[in-house]
Amino acid sequence: MNPGIKHDLSKVVPFFRFRGIMKGAEPWGSGHINDTYRLHIEQGGRDMYYILQRINDKVFPDVPKMMDNIRRVTTHIREKLAEIPGSNFSRESLSIIYTLDDKPFYLDVYGNFWRAYVFVEHAQTYDFVSSPDQAYQAAKAFGRFQSMLRDLPGGPLYEVIPDFHNTPRRFEKFQAALAADKLGRAASAQAEIEFAMARQDSTSVVVDKLASGELPTRVTHNDTKINNVMLNDADGHGICVIDLDTVMPGSVLYDFGDEVRTTTASAAEDERDLSKVKFRLDLFSELVRGYMESAGDFLTPEEVRLLPFSGRLITFEIGLRFLTDYLEGDTYFKTHREGHNLDRCRTQFEMVRQMEEQAEAMEAIVAKYRK
Repeated sequence: MNPGIKHDLSKVVPFFRFRGIMKGAEPWGSGHINDTYRLHIEQGGRDMYYILQRINDKVFPDVPKMMDNIRRVTTHIREKLAEIPGSNFSRESLSIIYTLDDKPFYLDVYGNFWRAYVFVEHAQTYDFVSSPDQAYQAAKAFGRFQSMLRDLPGGPLYEVIPDFHNTPRRFEKFQAALAADKLGRAASAQAEIEFAMARQDSTSVVVDKLASGELPTRVTHNDTKINNVMLNDADGHGICVIDLDTVMPGSVLYDFGDEVRTTTASAAEDERDLSKVKFRLDLFSELVRGYMESAGDFLTPEEVRLLPFSGRLITFEIGLRFLTDYLEGDTYFKTHREGHNLDRCRTQFEMVRQMEEQAEAMEAIVAKYRK
């Protein structure tokens, strides 16, 4: 067995409809939640490749509901693509390989949940944006993903992680951690605590507007990093949105805001030297351009108006989560050095500060694309 493979895949593969013989497997991708492998299957003399994953049911405790969300979303997207001349749904959408008993997942004798997808050939993911065009392509792909799901039938998806982007709830958890201060760390984070407290009123903007109906609830991805879009090798176009574990009801502002947070920073998320942390307005402009090209036709005026704010909100939210985890003793995010979560918080808050300084410029960019 390949030393990088943690499980005996020969006892899992036969339960899926691969219709061939497994010739090999290798660990795949850079994800840290699920165990992911690329399978080599020989089918009628042809070499075919698939993705096989052991799902982390600690992070996603209701795998059947999560997989039902993914089944509904991918089925709908494939049906949409089938109506578009020249589309290739085997490359432009994840394709689930079902089990022998027609389920989208397999539960093995050890209690492990498994799933399989067709491997998307001649495309790859990138962990970091290396050019404005990549930002544009990723935003365009996520906007297209949302556009195809705006008429998803069958009622709301399951909320697989309740209150995932409920920023007021995140703020309440921060306040509880601050009040407890069980490790006496608040003294070392006074500047960050004051920064957070000064922005409490802004945390409820999206949640309140969803509750009042001023913003529509839509199908959203909720993890819109650049490495969750596959870019075509031939032309660099974004062709397939992947990692659908967190697909659930939400606001498009959550998705666009997370694109801004993860794409526009000039430095790593845990950079200690804040002079290196720069908000890149040029990349924000490309995100807006790509997103509005594919999503502009269905966005409401209020959603468009709040696009610049969404970047600040989601960046603040993750910074707040880092700060909360620091105060609680680093119990959620993995850390590799003392004060790691506080460093991460400082980087996010520095990005928020710069976005606030450039708010007018961000709003002017969005205004160019309003219809």
